[in-house]
Amino acid sequence: MQKKWWHEKVAYQIYPKSFNDTTGNGIGDLRGIIEKLDYLKDLGADIIWLSPCYCSPLADQGYDISDYYNIDPRFGTMDDMDELIAEAKKRDMYILMDLVVNHCSDEHEWFQKALADPTGKYASYFYFEEGVDGHAPNNWRSYFGGSAWEPVPGTTKYYLHLFHKKQPDLNWENEELREKIYEMINWWLDKGLAGFRIDAIINIKKALPFTAYNYPADREDGMAAATLMLKDAVGVGDFLTEMRDKTFAKYDAFTAGEVFNEKEEDIPNFIGDNGYFSTMYDFRSTIFGESEKGWYDCKHITPDDYKACCFETQKIIKENGFISTIIENHDEPRGVSRYIPAGEANDTCKKMLATMQFMLRGLPFIYEGQEIGMENVDFKSIDEIDDISTLDEYQVALNAGLSEADALEAVKYYSRDNARTPFQWDDSENAGFTTGKPWLKVNPNHTKINAKSQINDPDSVFSYYKKLTALRKNPEYKDTVVYGTFEPYMEDESRLMAFYRRGEEKTLLIIGNYQTQERTIALPAECKKVVLSNSDKVDITSDNKINLSGYQAVIIEI
Repeated sequence: MQKKWWHEKVAYQIYPKSFNDTTGNGIGDLRGIIEKLDYLKDLGADIIWLSPCYCSPLADQGYDISDYYNIDPRFGTMDDMDELIAEAKKRDMYILMDLVVNHCSDEHEWFQKALADPTGKYASYFYFEEGVDGHAPNNWRSYFGGSAWEPVPGTTKYYLHLFHKKQPDLNWENEELREKIYEMINWWLDKGLAGFRIDAIINIKKALPFTAYNYPADREDGMAAATLMLKDAVGVGDFLTEMRDKTFAKYDAFTAGEVFNEKEEDIPNFIGDNGYFSTMYDFRSTIFGESEKGWYDCKHITPDDYKACCFETQKIIKENGFISTIIENHDEPRGVSRYIPAGEANDTCKKMLATMQFMLRGLPFIYEGQEIGMENVDFKSIDEIDDISTLDEYQVALNAGLSEADALEAVKYYSRDNARTPFQWDDSENAGFTTGKPWLKVNPNHTKINAKSQINDPDSVFSYYKKLTALRKNPEYKDTVVYGTFEPYMEDESRLMAFYRRGEEKTLLIIGNYQTQERTIALPAECKKVVLSNSDKVDITSDNKINLSGYQAVIIEI
């Protein structure tokens, strides 16, 4: 594998709306990010991905873009963005924007012109299709519920929106449209962006013609999940190759693809030495237990399930490329609330999860608040929730016969709002996020879990993350941690997550006791050195066994 400038880095995702508000309007902003760059540098973050801060009506929190060339006034100005890029460069840090080009906003100029002339040039930038017998062209259900088709006013046509109805899909079959997108990408790269995280990108290739792809209904609404069409949509690689060659490759840009439903044999095409992207995310654990019926029917993941998901990805990727490891992001609940059994969450297990993520082969992405151990919110009412996906799933649960209380309990576990509550900077009112009224409720546990209390505490979750980021860059172990091979250890042992990382000169054994009970594990070889542990005491016996306390994680050189 060719070594790249970003392989040794640590990435950090910022959800700008919830990170740091400097104006008192209850919404985070770009100046708030600039203000916290030294905090991120101290953490050890190098690559900073910003969720969308382009102009948007915020139907889907900025993933509905009305102007790709401007910053939404809620978040600041283009001068603020230029300053952020410049200040990051001073600190040897890199800024990524979110690239959202499967769809735009219905308030984008292109779509407004398409509505004004449904048979004209701009209509072909989208999917304006004739209805069939007065109905939509097919029975696809959008990712946010309801039909993926919306009537075009004043016509017998419908437009496609795989997501919200205010997010019309862009027609990538249209060469002129593609060139407009590439022009925009290069404009941002010319400004000094290091690259992009690329949203929902597999969806850009549709199964055509639409009328040929009605699928068996999977719910009582008579519709079928839009994801079903992905297996019939052949040729996305042609679009991705063209985009890479006309944009990213010319700048040596870093790109992280949001890729679902990939086939194992296609992975080298996505993230190999000449892949479409630099990396893509490992979503195996986040999609575990999904049900076509809805969130209320999903199976909660267990520690052994989580281990199996992580290990499966590692075995499939091998040295075919670089995966990006995550515990959480803006679309998922908090990892510690998901991957640690109820009632067992504490700082020790948060450090254990962090150890496992950082020591798997790949590029670790930290999501804002993960480094201080932020947790899910105990939402008391559906009225406290803003996320459109959660609101839809709540209605799905009600339609399935659940009571309001049971429906809320079912969806709040998975709600995207768990990750979108304001960052917990300190224990003051509104967690130091804003002097105004925050756009989304602050987690009441901010009085106990906050950055201020952890930054100078050597035993805190934050300080432990600093140790992990430093280990990744440590010249003594960097080659092994970044490029070493992955090999499971005692894989069949329940609630134990253990594996080797083998470099050219050193071998590390990573062991995580994924339970509250103590246990004793035989080591495969003599311990040369304890590199890192989330516990003060590392008890290795004379007969080469290690006694692990509950949720203890150790990294040892053997």
